[in-house]
Amino acid sequence: MTDIDTLRTELEGQSPRAILKAALQHYDNIAISFSGAEDVVLIEMAHKLTDNLQVFTLDTGRLHPETYEFVEKVRKHYGIEIEVLFPDAAEVQDLVDRKGLFSFYEDGHSECCGIRKVNPLKRKLATVDAWITGQRKDQSPGTRNDVPVVQEDSAFSTEDRTLVKFNPLANWTSKEVWDYIRMSEAPYNKLHEKGFVSIGCQPCTRPVLPGQHEREGRWWWEEATKKECGLHAGNLIAKD
Repeated sequence: MTDIDTLRTELEGQSPRAILKAALQHYDNIAISFSGAEDVVLIEMAHKLTDNLQVFTLDTGRLHPETYEFVEKVRKHYGIEIEVLFPDAAEVQDLVDRKGLFSFYEDGHSECCGIRKVNPLKRKLATVDAWITGQRKDQSPGTRNDVPVVQEDSAFSTEDRTLVKFNPLANWTSKEVWDYIRMSEAPYNKLHEKGFVSIGCQPCTRPVLPGQHEREGRWWWEEATKKECGLHAGNLIAKD
């Protein structure tokens, strides 16, 4: 079994490509979580490193039309399979029957995100040994400042199974991500041309103004330091 602390020490300060290469070398059953600009950078790098690229994305049923177009564009551009994960229909039906379509504006986004995003992700992560995310340290105030390049996933590991999470872009800035996208001519979500920076579900995402932090466009009615949907709940656990 790979020693995570040792691997983290070896990879800290390495380039995203080097971190990706190490991740793919250490784990055969590893997948990239895809949704945004950072993840396209990872796919752009990884598809040149392996022929065994696993990519998945979450379809919450509430995404922008531009996001669905973006997923298809990435699939065709790289000639890869993208596994689309869906929420359990009965869970969604129950939530909507009980609380309507926009309950998250009144009682917080955690229940809706749990059903539409976290539960499908949990089912997927139970089938892999490690996963790769596009998290960056400067991405979210108060929750991602200490994101390491590799870690044990405290949110999705179990007593008898350790899940490993790689964050190759942890030390990159948004500018570095977009410089790479422009340099490589990688696809991107057209919503970025309309002022959107961090993009999630349509009802919970809006453009940001000049000078605003990118995360201010997500769940803007909630406390700014706790803007995680549950996919990276370990970031909040680490702060308690």
